[in-house]
Amino acid sequence: MDTIVISDLHLSDADTGRTDKPFWKAYKRKEHFFDDDLVRMIRHVEAEAEGGVELILNGDVFDFDNVVAIPPNPPSKVSWLARWRGLGSEEWMSEFKVRKILADHEHLFRFLGEFLGRGNEIVFVHGNHDLELAWTSVREEIVRAMGYSKLDDLEGRLRFCDWFYVSHNDTYVSHGHMYDPFCAVRHTIEPQIRLRPGGPALVRLGFGDLSERYILNGMGYFNPHASSNYIMSATEYVRFFWRYMAKTQPFLLFTWLSGSLVTFYVTMRHHLAPRIKDPLRIEERVAELASASKVEPRVVRQLHALNVAPAASNPLRILRELWLDRALLLVAAFYVASQVFLTANIVLPASIWWFLIPLLLLLPLFTAYSLGVKSQVFQGPMIGEEVAEMIHKITGCNRLIFGHNHEPEHNRIGPVEYVNSGFWSPAYREPECINRIGTQTFIWLRSGDESGGRRAELWEWPMHASEPKRYTQ
Repeated sequence: MDTIVISDLHLSDADTGRTDKPFWKAYKRKEHFFDDDLVRMIRHVEAEAEGGVELILNGDVFDFDNVVAIPPNPPSKVSWLARWRGLGSEEWMSEFKVRKILADHEHLFRFLGEFLGRGNEIVFVHGNHDLELAWTSVREEIVRAMGYSKLDDLEGRLRFCDWFYVSHNDTYVSHGHMYDPFCAVRHTIEPQIRLRPGGPALVRLGFGDLSERYILNGMGYFNPHASSNYIMSATEYVRFFWRYMAKTQPFLLFTWLSGSLVTFYVTMRHHLAPRIKDPLRIEERVAELASASKVEPRVVRQLHALNVAPAASNPLRILRELWLDRALLLVAAFYVASQVFLTANIVLPASIWWFLIPLLLLLPLFTAYSLGVKSQVFQGPMIGEEVAEMIHKITGCNRLIFGHNHEPEHNRIGPVEYVNSGFWSPAYREPECINRIGTQTFIWLRSGDESGGRRAELWEWPMHASEPKRYTQ
C-alpha cells in the first residue's frame, strides 16, 4: 500500500470580504481554495499506486483559530472575547467551527468519503491549529461530511491520532508542534482543561494558536500562513502600516496591544489550568492512543516524555515574542524620566520640556535592548540528532515525517531519514494575494528502495496542474 503525507492545509471557512478594507483576509476567499488541486493529486496517486492508498493528513488540516463566525442561536452564553475574536475551544464551539469549515469544503470531504469507499485509508494527525479534533463529536461531524453515519462503521479505515502515527512500522509521522515550544501544550495525553472549578471543559491551546486567534484575527492584512507576513523588523512594520493600514486601520497599535495582552493572559491561563483526568481511565486512555497510532502503550508514554516544555513555562519568552517586554520597558523609561523631572522640579522649577532630557538619556538603552531581541519562532531545525535518535529507539522507525514549519525538506538527521511535507495553505507575500509563497508539496511513500523497503519522495503539485513534479530543494 502506498502512503501519501500532506500537512498544513489550514482549511477554514470562506471570507466574503469587506468593502471598507478591500484586502482584509483576502487569503480566505474561495478563489484561493486549492480543493480541486488536492482532489486531482489524490486521484493521480491512487491511479498510480499498486493496491490501496494510505492518506495521512498530518496536522493543521483545519484551522479552528481562523474562524470568527458566531452562531445566531448559541446553546450557551458567548463572551465578549469570543464575539471580538472568535469562539473558544468548548465542545459546542468546536462543533460549530468545524461545521462552518466543512460547509465551505463540501466537495473535498465528499471526495474523501468516496476515497474511503474504494478501500483506501485516511489518518488525521492533530496539529496545533486543529487540537479541537480531540472532541469525539467534532470527529463525528467530519465522518458525516464524508457520507458515513459514525466513525465505528469505518472499521479502522479512518483514524484520528492525537499527535503521532506509525505507518507500516517504518515511518514515524507527527505534525511536529510538540517539538516547538511556542506551539506545544502540556499533558497531550489528557487534552481537556477547566479554567475555573465547575466551568466548562475546553481543549488546552498553545501560544501560537492563541496569537492567531487574538492578534492576527484583528489584523486581517497579515497572512497567518506566512510567518514573514507578521514576524518583521520595526522598519518593515512601519512600511507595511503606511502602505496598507494608515487609512483603513489607523489604530493598529491599539489592536496589537490589546490583542497581545489578551493573548498573554489566555496563554498563561491555558498553560496553568489543571487537566481533566480520570485516574480510573488513564491506562485505557493510553491504550486508545496506542491503538489509533498503531503502537504499544509504552511507546505513547515514552514519546510523551520527549515533548518539549511549552514556552509559557517561561513567561518572559512569551512577552518577548509579543513585543510586550519592549512596551513595558518604554513605559518604565517614561516613568523614570517623569520621576527624575518631578524630583528636580521641586528643587528648581523648570519647563515641562526638561522632561525630555532624562527620557533621551534612557532611550539609547531601550534601543540597544530592542535591537538585541530576535524572534525565536521557527529558528533552527525542528529537532536535533538527540531527539531523532530517541524517536528511532522508541518506535524502531528509520524515517521521520513532520510538517508544521511550512518548509519542505528531505535530509538525514543522525540515524534517521527526515522529510518535511511542506504546506498547501494560501500563503502570499502581500495582502492582495498576488505572489504565492512556496508551493503545494506532499510526500509519496512507495516500495522499491535498495533494501526492499519503501522509499520516500518529496513531490510538488503546481497550482491547477494535472500531474506532479519532483520537488527540488
